[in-house]
Amino acid sequence: MKRHAEIHRETRETNIKVELTIDGKGKVKIETGIGFLDHMLTLFAAHGFFDLHISAKGDLHIDAHHTVEDIGICLGKAFSQALGQFKGIARYGFYLLPMEESLAQVALDMCKRPFLIFNAQFPSEKIGEFDAELLEEFLRAFAFNAGITLHVNVIYGRNSHHMAEAIFKGLGRAMDMATRFDTRLEGSTMSTKGVL
Repeated sequence: MKRHAEIHRETRETNIKVELTIDGKGKVKIETGIGFLDHMLTLFAAHGFFDLHISAKGDLHIDAHHTVEDIGICLGKAFSQALGQFKGIARYGFYLLPMEESLAQVALDMCKRPFLIFNAQFPSEKIGEFDAELLEEFLRAFAFNAGITLHVNVIYGRNSHHMAEAIFKGLGRAMDMATRFDTRLEGSTMSTKGVL
């Protein structure tokens, strides 16, 4: 069964389309109008082996906040829709990812109980033209709409770009791990309660 979703969200602030195939090859086409976010989402999809197409138009004349947050919402909804009842999947994913001098730890539980813990102290407020604080906003929107508990910790780092890159690569790897089928579950839910 193909695990695929298409999400379209249009508001007065943004118009976003997301097409996701979980069992992909890391084929990516990202056009958000925010170069740094395009780069991060490309890394996420490539390292998670997700096929991901995103097109976004937002009120970037104000700032990138609405666009970044709404892309997180749409991407989270796409994973939730593609996974359905989350049956048969490993559920947990984690990765410890080095990126030169930076080290990021990403751990998640696909449990339909959204939560975010985010610990990262970026040495610069901006990464190029991108506001570093928007990374947390993206991850919160993603986690809450995907229905996952997500813990992100940058253990150390001196370069903000490298720190962000470690987060997104680690998130891709952790999501790949969590969304894989575990044949031992025989299509049931990874929960002693029987439901998430």
